[in-house]
Amino acid sequence: MKIAVIGTGYVGLVTGTCLAETGNEVLCIDIDQEKVKQMQSGEVPIYEPHLDVLFERNIKANRLKFSTSLEEGLEHGDIIFLALPTPEDEDGSADLKYILGVADNIGKLIKDYKVIVDKSTVPVGTSDKVHAAISKNATVDFDVVSNPEFLREGFAVDDFLKPERIVVGSSSDRATKLMEKLYKPYVRSGNPIIVMDEKSAELTKYASNSFLAAKITFMNEIANFCEKVGADVDKVRIGMGTDSRIGKRFLFPGIGYGGSCFPKDVKALRKSGLDNNYDFKILDAVINVNARQKLVLIPKIESHFNNDLKGKNIAIWGLAFKPETDDIREAPALYMIDALLEAGCNITAFDPEAMPNVKRKLGDKINFADSMYEALSKADALIISTEWSIFRTPNFAKIKDIMNSPTIFDGRNLYDVKDVENEGFKYVSIGR
Repeated sequence: MKIAVIGTGYVGLVTGTCLAETGNEVLCIDIDQEKVKQMQSGEVPIYEPHLDVLFERNIKANRLKFSTSLEEGLEHGDIIFLALPTPEDEDGSADLKYILGVADNIGKLIKDYKVIVDKSTVPVGTSDKVHAAISKNATVDFDVVSNPEFLREGFAVDDFLKPERIVVGSSSDRATKLMEKLYKPYVRSGNPIIVMDEKSAELTKYASNSFLAAKITFMNEIANFCEKVGADVDKVRIGMGTDSRIGKRFLFPGIGYGGSCFPKDVKALRKSGLDNNYDFKILDAVINVNARQKLVLIPKIESHFNNDLKGKNIAIWGLAFKPETDDIREAPALYMIDALLEAGCNITAFDPEAMPNVKRKLGDKINFADSMYEALSKADALIISTEWSIFRTPNFAKIKDIMNSPTIFDGRNLYDVKDVENEGFKYVSIGR
């Protein structure tokens, strides 16, 4: 099949590459000329495990191409994916200007039947708005479909190629048949393609992400309470997770969630509720608790240093909001860095992938190390903010030799408390 993907961010580029991997002819469109040139030369503009292999393979096979021309994309594709940004507006709503702007242009340019697919995460009712924007100028038939993505950064390629489910919001039999044909190679193991109306599909994405954010936040509240009463959140988590109604996933406490999806989607669903005279009180709590949780280690650090952080050397392991990505959007590490800098600390950070993005954001406000151990030189304390696998089994004797003081504040509970204390460290974690 011939596919066009408008937008080459995380979602658009993974979508286009993975669709090409099953034999489709894919043309990806982006207005950023330098980015398009970069991709045309075979360079992947984002870090996502395994994406580079598929990217290179499909370019060589001539199944994956790139352009800046929307008109070229519309001429090429029978199915047009919109994978455009929906940034958070000041009031928490999703800004649809990019999607609706492209939709307006699509109406002026399409010459024959197309299926327009909303792949971006969008509020309920967006498909109607996209349809209306195209209809203003369109002189041919078209359909608008909602097809939300459920891709986890760091696992996006596997999630696309082996999806747990595919949700298609469509009221058109013609469009539905095309979408089922497109996705059939990805569900050969029997996982479902779930067809529903457009509004239900749009809400499914927001509801899923908001529920997971609430689950994470609940465990963070339990962890904080464990510290008050002397319980161990790891034992509580295991006891809860073996209940099949709850499940084991998303029960790990820490310093809050970040990234491009959970923070934005929770706020957008809350705003959609307010727009329809419905107050999502549980989402208010999730937003407020998560904001506090990102800084939950700061009082512990201040207490350790007798409320005098000025001139203290702090090492940070991990800058991305989660491992296996270079994404720093809403990353807890950035919130802690701001608080520590304001208190007068000197900060040296290491992250396997995210340091270039943080350098662009913070410049020379902090120092960057070439290795995890180099970051510890003369450090008075280490903060762990991202659970990269390379941080899981460090050489504690080496750490102790390098640091000024053997002190670790672990925001991801990577280590056994007794094991680290037996190595001679002061070890502070979450809920234990």
